[in-house]
Amino acid sequence: MSRPLPIALVQAPPRPAGGALAEYAGEVETVLRRFPDTRLVAFPELHLCGVDGEGGKRTEQLRAAAEPLHGPRTKQLGELAGDLGIWLAPGTVCEEGDHGELFNTALVFSPQGELAGWYRKVFPWRPHEPYDPGKEFVVADLADAGRVGFSICYDAWFPEVTRHLAWMGAEVVLNPVQTTTPDRAQELVLARANAIVNQVFVASVNTAGPFGMGDSLLVGPEGDVLGALSGPGEGVLAHTIDLDEVARVRREGTAGTNRMWEQFTPADAPLPLPLYQGRIDPDRWRPREGDDR
Repeated sequence: MSRPLPIALVQAPPRPAGGALAEYAGEVETVLRRFPDTRLVAFPELHLCGVDGEGGKRTEQLRAAAEPLHGPRTKQLGELAGDLGIWLAPGTVCEEGDHGELFNTALVFSPQGELAGWYRKVFPWRPHEPYDPGKEFVVADLADAGRVGFSICYDAWFPEVTRHLAWMGAEVVLNPVQTTTPDRAQELVLARANAIVNQVFVASVNTAGPFGMGDSLLVGPEGDVLGALSGPGEGVLAHTIDLDEVARVRREGTAGTNRMWEQFTPADAPLPLPLYQGRIDPDRWRPREGDDR
């Protein structure tokens, strides 16, 4: 059995905040002309909210770019996804919260033009980013396309994020990135590590130069690199993944050996986790399925 999902990761420079979404629509259409079988198109972090300031000026520009979650920008992006009949993950946007918060929020839209999921970055890169942190991990069901989890850039440095997403049933983790610093090399290691220890696909799509470092990466559930865009140049990483590989790897083990999701049995005592003032409960260790999450 196979569940193919043709995806396209677009490594591109950010578009100016407040720019016309018609121009962005043209960008998506260009991708689909090149890769017409694509079902999910994903862009980097803050792709539609590019700003050129620093410090307080940058924060002001980001706040000026913020809209409510269900504001005009979301409506237009939904219409674009519906017109093109694709799953669209336009990167992240600046979201104005109900109480004046500034969130860095990932969105995904269905082929019917509906907002299918959103995630507010839980770990903003402090002290450099002004965002208020989100409060929950998020997965979205892409109908017959599978279950997608979201992490944003610096979230990848916290293994708790991908572990929770995998536990919630994510088969692929979308990680939109806007890395402009020399640590992109370490992030590539993290993308593979997060895929390996959770047995999920990881799609890390970074901003292109001259603003970003590029090096976008697609990793399989055994940590194998399925595709990469080396360097900061613009490009599209298009690849068809088989989401049934997640179940196969968990069943047979990574490299036919390791089945970490089978580590605990109901007879094991709960394992205290002092850092979190919590515990691992063996009965709850295995990833969720269907609506059981």
